[in-house]
Amino acid sequence: MKYNAKKTIALILSVVFVLMLFAGCGSSSNGGNESKPANRLEEIKQRGYITVTMEPYFAPNEFIDSSKTGDDQYVGSDIEFAKYIAEKLGVELQLVPLEFGAVLSSIVEGKYDLAISALGYTPERAESMELSKGYYFSDDDLGYGLVIREADKDVITSIEDLKDKVVMAQSGSLQESLLLQNVKEYGELKVLSSTPDCYMALSEGKSDCVCVAVAHVQLYMDANPDCGLYVMENVHFDTPEEFDGARVGAPKGETELIDFVNECIDELLASGQYAAWYDEYKEYAAKLGV
Repeated sequence: MKYNAKKTIALILSVVFVLMLFAGCGSSSNGGNESKPANRLEEIKQRGYITVTMEPYFAPNEFIDSSKTGDDQYVGSDIEFAKYIAEKLGVELQLVPLEFGAVLSSIVEGKYDLAISALGYTPERAESMELSKGYYFSDDDLGYGLVIREADKDVITSIEDLKDKVVMAQSGSLQESLLLQNVKEYGELKVLSSTPDCYMALSEGKSDCVCVAVAHVQLYMDANPDCGLYVMENVHFDTPEEFDGARVGAPKGETELIDFVNECIDELLASGQYAAWYDEYKEYAAKLGV
C-alpha cells in the first residue's frame, strides 16, 4: 500500500479535534463536571462544607470543655452561631481552632471561609477583610479598661503610674490597639496569644496590667475568685459607636458570603436567639471555671 502522509496527518488532526470537542463538552455546566463557582458562597455550597476559624479561649463566645473530644469540645455562643450558618447553607461545619493572630491572618489570606471569634471592629480589619454587622451587643457593656493585681491597687491608681511598668494585651486584638493609643508611657509592652494567658501572666507577676474588655475579665474573675485581679475603676477607653458589637470576618471581596451572614444575624437578633445562647454559655463557662 502506498503511504500518503497528507491523509495521515489530516486523520490525526480530525481525531484530536473530536477529542477536544468532547473534553470541552464534559467541562461545561451541562456536562459531567460542575462549572466554576462565581464566588466563595457558591463554592461553599458546591463543596458541601464551610470552614470557620476561631480562637477557643474567650468565654462565653468560644471555649473548651475538656470533658469532651473532637469538635464537641469547642462550645460557646459563637459555636452555635457557626452551626446555625452551616445549617442554613445545608453544609457541614468544619471548625479550625487557631491562635487569635492566626485567626486574623488566615482570613486575610483567604485560607478559611469565616472567622467567628468575637471580633471587634477596627478600621484596619475593615480594610483587610469583609466584616459583618454586629451580632452581639451587651445591655450592660462595660467597655474597655485596665486590670491590675488587687495587691497593686494603691500603687497603680492612674495611667501615669504605668510609665515604668510592664503592660500587656492579646496580640492583634482591639485591646492591644486601645492600649497603645491610650497608654503613651510604659516600661515594656508584652503581647500573648490568648486573653486568659494574659490574666494568668498578670496574676503570676509577669506583667503589671492588662488591657481588657471589662465584661470579659469580670466573667473570668467570677469564675476564678482567687486570681487576685482588680479592674481599675477610673480608667475607661471609649470607642466610637461603629466599633460596637462582635463581628464575623470573611476574605476581602467575598461580599455575597458576608451578605448571607448578615441575613443570619438579622434572624438571630430578631428572635433573640444569640443573646439566649450567650446567657446559656455564660453559665456553662462559670461552671467550668473558665
